Amino acid sequence: MRRPVVANLLLASGFLALAQLMTPTEAAAEARLALVIGQSAYRTVPELPNAANDAKGMTELLGNAGFTVTTAANLVQNEMRAAISDFAGKVSASGADTVALVFYAGHGLQIDGENYLVPVDLDSKREADIPLQGVRLNDLLNTLGALPTRARIFMLDACRNNPFPALSGAGHGLAIIDTKAGAPGSFISYSTSPGAEAEDGSGIDSPYTTAALTIAKQPNLPIEEVFKRIRVAVAQSTDGRQIPWESSSLTTDFKFFGESSGSQPAMPGTSAMALASGTRSVEDWRRDLQGKSAMVAYELVITDDTVPAYQAYIELYA
Repeated sequence: MRRPVVANLLLASGFLALAQLMTPTEAAAEARLALVIGQSAYRTVPELPNAANDAKGMTELLGNAGFTVTTAANLVQNEMRAAISDFAGKVSASGADTVALVFYAGHGLQIDGENYLVPVDLDSKREADIPLQGVRLNDLLNTLGALPTRARIFMLDACRNNPFPALSGAGHGLAIIDTKAGAPGSFISYSTSPGAEAEDGSGIDSPYTTAALTIAKQPNLPIEEVFKRIRVAVAQSTDGRQIPWESSSLTTDFKFFGESSGSQPAMPGTSAMALASGTRSVEDWRRDLQGKSAMVAYELVITDDTVPAYQAYIELYA
């Protein structure tokens, strides 16, 4: 039986974070709004049991991070469009200091390079039906991109198996959109690389959301570092079959959770060294880990259990 490497690594790195989630300091200076959509109960294509769980977990995480969250599940096409429109109205009313985040878990596919999110009532008999029955990802991006905001964050766990294998023109996964080609201030995270499929997972959540729920709660991590660590964790947990991808045109800093007030208590099983900077530098660890397999490096990092060791691991295996 394969050792649950990522679960242990995330647990250990979580011990380096605070035991409790504190209200993020950044949230006080900005409004935070989120739309979370989980599509599980598809009517004519295979269901995705974990998508509903993914949405539930993200709703809790984002609420703790200071977001006002609107959660919707198992939406048909007109409901998806209405949810996006209503959310855009809230973002517009909130003003230019708003961080708007959309999380989508469900089926997604591409036709001729155009990405579509799949409503639960989509019943496509031919490729031409997809644009008529689906929801274009670009419609979502452009709707929010037209609004004055501090930042727009999109988390798309939508590259799962093609639900219409008989449609030869339906590509695997999603095509990557270059955020730099549109309005600045956007960050898009895809659960896997261009044209690849993401796994629904055998646990409660998908591999992507499992990693996000653990890593994003760590305090004082810039968004770029959060998703770099998510990429490492997902690649490890899927043995390299799935590697998340990002595209960013952000012009401002963002952290899900800021510095916590109060002291940093030791967690059970956490070494004293884990709460300090350690006696060996990140450069020392990079040199020692260089050329080693991810499994061997993991064992060394877990044994040492210090911040420089974890940082070197992330830098080398991202």
